[in-house]
Amino acid sequence: MCPPQEVDAASMIRRQPTVCVTYVVLMVFALALTPLLAPGQPGEPLLGGVERLRASDGRDISGHGQSGIVGAWLDREVAIVVTGDDGQPVVGAPVHFVLVRQPAKAKEARVEPSMARTDTDGVAKSRLRLGTKPGSYVLTATTPDMAGRPASIEVDAKGATWLVFLVFALLGGLAIFLYGMGLMSEGMKKAAGDQMRSILGVLTNVRIVGVLVGAFVTVVIQSSSATTVMLVGFVDAQLMSLAQSLGVILGADIGTTITAQLIAFKVTHYALLVVAAGFLVLFLAKSDTYRAVGEALLGFGLVFFGIHVMSEAMYPFRTYRPFIEFLLTLRNPILGILVGAAFTALIQSSSAFTGILIALSQQGLLSLEAGIPLLFGANIGTCVTAALASLGSSREAKRVAVAHTLFKVGGVLLFVWFIGPLATVVRWLSPDVAEGVSGIAANAATVPRQIANTHTLFNVGMAIIFFPFVPAMARLVEWVMPDRVEQEAESADPNVVVPQYLDRGLLTTPVLAIEQARREILRMAEFARGMLMDVMPAFLTNDMETAGEILRRDNRIDSLQRATTLYLTQVAQQDLTLPQSQRVIQLLHVATELEHIGDVIEKDLVSLVMKKAEGQIDFSPEGREELVEYHERIVDSYDNAIEAFQSDDALKAQLVATMKPQLVALERIYRQTHYDRLTEELSQSVESSQIHLDLLDGLRRVNSYSESIATALL
Repeated sequence: MCPPQEVDAASMIRRQPTVCVTYVVLMVFALALTPLLAPGQPGEPLLGGVERLRASDGRDISGHGQSGIVGAWLDREVAIVVTGDDGQPVVGAPVHFVLVRQPAKAKEARVEPSMARTDTDGVAKSRLRLGTKPGSYVLTATTPDMAGRPASIEVDAKGATWLVFLVFALLGGLAIFLYGMGLMSEGMKKAAGDQMRSILGVLTNVRIVGVLVGAFVTVVIQSSSATTVMLVGFVDAQLMSLAQSLGVILGADIGTTITAQLIAFKVTHYALLVVAAGFLVLFLAKSDTYRAVGEALLGFGLVFFGIHVMSEAMYPFRTYRPFIEFLLTLRNPILGILVGAAFTALIQSSSAFTGILIALSQQGLLSLEAGIPLLFGANIGTCVTAALASLGSSREAKRVAVAHTLFKVGGVLLFVWFIGPLATVVRWLSPDVAEGVSGIAANAATVPRQIANTHTLFNVGMAIIFFPFVPAMARLVEWVMPDRVEQEAESADPNVVVPQYLDRGLLTTPVLAIEQARREILRMAEFARGMLMDVMPAFLTNDMETAGEILRRDNRIDSLQRATTLYLTQVAQQDLTLPQSQRVIQLLHVATELEHIGDVIEKDLVSLVMKKAEGQIDFSPEGREELVEYHERIVDSYDNAIEAFQSDDALKAQLVATMKPQLVALERIYRQTHYDRLTEELSQSVESSQIHLDLLDGLRRVNSYSESIATALL
């Protein structure tokens, strides 16, 4: 056998070659067996050793990933489990806890105890006091036999006021998002709002077309509320029925989900580039249309930047256990719906709340099953906006708001029972996670798109389900809110009239404010027409009671004209496009001409009624027939002018302009025939001559104002 002392290797091999070769072979074999024979070391490293403690369902409960406040002890202990070769817990094994990493210049961090022995479950625990600096702290847990494979536990230290600053960041991000949404919507409405109004008015005779148009218009102007307000105007002006408007509302609900789809795209890195591009276009463009496009681009970029700010602000919530536990409670559908509805009603924007959900999911904090009830609540909460907007408005506005609410609540009641199947369908429709990605990272990669798809799928499904029942829904709403309620309320004091449509909240949205002013002017036109229709029967029959009622109606016209003029003056102070400025001038002109028509009827024609009644004067049958005929022609011309104004119908307006020379010629003919009767010395013609001629002149002046209204449209 080879001697243990040091000898010359060459001489040893020459003297005992067999013994030395045998020795070398045994040494190699022993080295190969050493890892397998080491005390306490499992035969397969992956089956034993020091690991983070996990619950029976696989959740990590070791304290890894938790967060705390700088300078304080962590709320939860850190815990590891030691297993042997057979995978069973090892009892009494010493475990050393060592802080191996902390933020630069951090002080006072420590681990107690630094050595702990495992209990009967093989679990050893320790506590960590965080240092003075926020950031990541990492400690390792090892046993003497497993020094080469420690279990690491990482925790996050936050500043003492971290939650305050997190709320600041969330509020700031939400403010940027909402401002961007408003800016984008305003820009789109300025660029295309008037055209969208025309499209809505023309293409909604077929209900299915109404759904498609509603979706298209809402996508373009990025505001379902704006679409709804335009619909209220059309219903009130009898350009479409309530049932037709409900089809458009279903389409608008689909169109508004496009915002969520856009937000779900991860283009936040380009958000500031879009902001810069939008600012340049807005700053350099001379055309109102291009400036509106620049405004929309700027808002579009701010929407994504706001989402980015909110998403980054929510990152610390990944390790904030109270928040995570709160999110887990939202799996309860009722609680999730209530939270979603309340928050959406508070911020008055379902798009904003959906954006918050997507920001949460981008950090992996929200599962699809927890997000679906919140989305349902957001769809209910958005009805509050329409309901508030309808307060103090016409009955048509209230009907639209009620129908919108019935659609949303009914849709939620139908879908809430199928959250599981809905989630399955959405996952099938949405892109899958990349191979090897799991946990929070998997949620962050897939749930944002799934939430956007759920929002779209819910509203599309709701439209499909309710579409056949739209006429029935319209009848139900009209039954719940009949016309007579509003008529009785208005007739309670005939001398008092207040504007119904002049909503000051819409002044910052000129295209909608102008539409509301147009509706109030149409209301003035109804009062003026009533005066014009009633004055001739009162004139012929000496009806003083009707004459007094006509005077009261003129007071209504005067008050509405003052209110509308003030409102349009305030609209004119906004940032208007050239067509909008021209429209404001046109509306002011029409309101003034209607007020002039009222004055002519009040001051001239009603005065003639009183004069004729006091003198007990009557007309010849021929004169009476001529006056009635001329009055009917004047009323026809007035109706054509108002219809042209109501529907922006240039052909109607041209018809009024064409009729004016004919009516002027007819007046001359009737004057001449009256003079002919005077020459025949008919007593009735002599007594009524001045009143007869003044009445013809007053009606001619009414027609001049009607023609002026029509000319303004041309």
